[in-house]
Amino acid sequence: MFVPFLYPLESVENWIQSRPDAVVPSQSRPLQARFHAPVPIKPPAHTNSPPRVVRAFTPGGIGNVGPGLDILGCAVTGPGDAVTASLIEAPGVRIDDPGHPDLPSDPNRHASGIAAQAVLRSAHATSIGVALRVEKGLPLAGGQGGSAASALAGAAATNALIGSPLSTTGVLYAALVAEEQLAGRHIDNLAPALFGGILLIRSIDPLDFVRIPVPPRLRVVLVQPHMQLRTADARAVLPASVDRATAFAQAVAVATMIAAFYSGDLERLRGAVDDRIAEPARAPLLPGFIAAKQAALNAGALGCSISGGGPSAFALADGDDSAQAVMAAMIEAYRVSGIAASGRVAQIDERGTRVEDSFSVSHT
Repeated sequence: MFVPFLYPLESVENWIQSRPDAVVPSQSRPLQARFHAPVPIKPPAHTNSPPRVVRAFTPGGIGNVGPGLDILGCAVTGPGDAVTASLIEAPGVRIDDPGHPDLPSDPNRHASGIAAQAVLRSAHATSIGVALRVEKGLPLAGGQGGSAASALAGAAATNALIGSPLSTTGVLYAALVAEEQLAGRHIDNLAPALFGGILLIRSIDPLDFVRIPVPPRLRVVLVQPHMQLRTADARAVLPASVDRATAFAQAVAVATMIAAFYSGDLERLRGAVDDRIAEPARAPLLPGFIAAKQAALNAGALGCSISGGGPSAFALADGDDSAQAVMAAMIEAYRVSGIAASGRVAQIDERGTRVEDSFSVSHT
């Protein structure tokens, strides 16, 4: 049975404001969430009762969402990564199943293991032993938030297993330790995958973001060409600086997208999903992308760009029928370019990370 993941007050306030029947103040304030000092805990005493096993699921997502480099992201419905955490006798973190043959079992190199260790350190609980089993539902190096999802699920499951000493913000920062080590210091994928929805990131420390309304007809098309591109490699080609005209155009694009989401007028998105910083730098690393993007726009997409660091591409569409047509056009464009690809139509996942717990026999 799923139990609600504990959100900080600010997130609850944001959720309340999204309710059509809610009474809210006429003037809203920026959403801010700050780290709360962890409560020191003692390792749980071993008894004859089987220890609790906790499983956390984190959805995939899209970083940047086109022009919002490192400041705009969304969670999407469908596949995600899950991590099951259970208590073991030996202190520290052990990975019993990394989730994929190409992923390391070394907890110092696996996103979920790094994040789980960060939770134990922050909670002053390094004498506790935790075993992790990872279920990878997201593609490796696919640009769909896979490393962020593993890190968050590992952090959330470990935190819940030891009694939730960290706030939700603390869980985010624990996952950020992993993401920074493996992909870079940014939370445009982590924060939406944890809190759900479309988020505009204002600051990492202190955590400060704005939750953007989701128009009900908005659909997200995700197409994955059968290739991989590590986030670190995708970030390595980003320009160190941009000219004033590019900066202005990027700001206008992000502002227009935010206006479209707030107004619910999806037609405003046409021409706004215009990334002039990351996309031109990364497109040469992604064979077939330019053709797939043009095919998406020709098929009626509201916009199309690279999902995160790639290689997946995303498109925004108005309704299911349009989304299906866009997906088919993109997959065909990749095929003509000699690249196999698969796709899916999703919506914005507004739930984010969720935790379930049960009882099971301990790992030894």
